[in-house]
Amino acid sequence: MPPVPVLRPREVVRAFERLGWEVARQQGSHIILTKPGQIATLSVPKHPTVARGTLQSLVARAAISLEAFLEPLDQ
Repeated sequence: MPPVPVLRPREVVRAFERLGWEVARQQGSHIILTKPGQIATLSVPKHPTVARGTLQSLVARAAISLEAFLEPLDQ
């Protein structure tokens, strides 16, 4: 399992968008993502960087592996 990287919020949102998630809205300092057919919503904090634990939690809520999340980042 690769280490969880420290990423900027825009990079995290872009990776999730490539995986089929869509930006539903931005409420304050959080970007809310939804995906048709998914019950979960993802809330990406719009801070200078997304903490490793927060990113790991977002990936788990999206029901994907860390490797699957990291693939779109390489594109």
